[in-house]
Amino acid sequence: MEGIKVGNKTSKFPIIQGGMGVGVSMHRLAGNVSKEGGIGIISTADIGYKEEDFEKNPLKANLRAIGKEIKKAREIAGEDKILGVNIMVALRNYAEIVKECVKQKIDLIISGAGIPKDLPEYVKGSDTKIAPIVSSLRCCKLIVKHWMSKYDYVPDMIVIEGPEAGGHLGFKNEELTEENKPKLEDITTEVVDYINDIEKETGKKIPVISAGGIWDKKDIEKYLKLGASGVQMATRFVATEECDASEEFKNAYVNAKKEDIKIIKSPVGMPGRAIYNEFIKDTEKNKSKIQRCYGCIRTCNGVDAPYCITKALVNAVKGNINEALVFCGSNVDKIKEIVTVKELMQELTV
Repeated sequence: MEGIKVGNKTSKFPIIQGGMGVGVSMHRLAGNVSKEGGIGIISTADIGYKEEDFEKNPLKANLRAIGKEIKKAREIAGEDKILGVNIMVALRNYAEIVKECVKQKIDLIISGAGIPKDLPEYVKGSDTKIAPIVSSLRCCKLIVKHWMSKYDYVPDMIVIEGPEAGGHLGFKNEELTEENKPKLEDITTEVVDYINDIEKETGKKIPVISAGGIWDKKDIEKYLKLGASGVQMATRFVATEECDASEEFKNAYVNAKKEDIKIIKSPVGMPGRAIYNEFIKDTEKNKSKIQRCYGCIRTCNGVDAPYCITKALVNAVKGNINEALVFCGSNVDKIKEIVTVKELMQELTV
């Protein structure tokens, strides 16, 4: 297995740990994944939830926490390792979050939950590399053509998130039924063929990364054979000792059964894959009282939302699982134990 090149750095293994928020993939997880030869990704979604002023000024808290988390992750990983962040386009303060990550000299920004149309503008003159998340060839073409025509910028990487991924999904509800669900293998093949043409046209190497439902070394090898340069995995990294989430969150993964995994309607208007717990069941019947809007997502209407997604995700990461939204991937029921990042990386590569 060859690593993934980002700028002048190359990871030992072709594995990116997916960004998981709120607070699930912070400095401990991301730093240790990078240290062990992968590419660790810090989630910027409400990253400042532990800051004292988060309730009063979430944006200020989030911007401050970005610098703290990147610094701590680098101390764990080492300066020679690749470290990245995940930034959702749907964030109300997307531009400010991106600019702060660039200011902190992050190696890689992975951006989805919307079309990152203007992302090249914010990294101008920096060494930070950028990777849009796509769910189809059509979406990939749209971004590549727009970036090239408006900014003369070719993506540094493409991340494909298929329908088996966790959290918010870039698919319509009807595309997530068993009979209509697109296959990640097919999307990967189409995108790789297209990117090969773009590489010939521009002379730039563009790694294609496959994500969503990838479980083991056999899966990784399958996508490498299809032409991907690597994979992104998130769910498996939750069940590690170094994951920044609470033990209760990790144990929710360990104890999850196949029938517990559902596609839900998120308060931000997107479908998402989560553990179908009592909190979700209750909010489907009874609207939860929203006492505070954090202004996190542009597409969320606090008046009509069934519950506050920030509060539900913070509850999850802190361990208040009974009042929490617990996002997960489609293979969460396969997790039976919590291991170290080092052990997981060895299992995936040796």
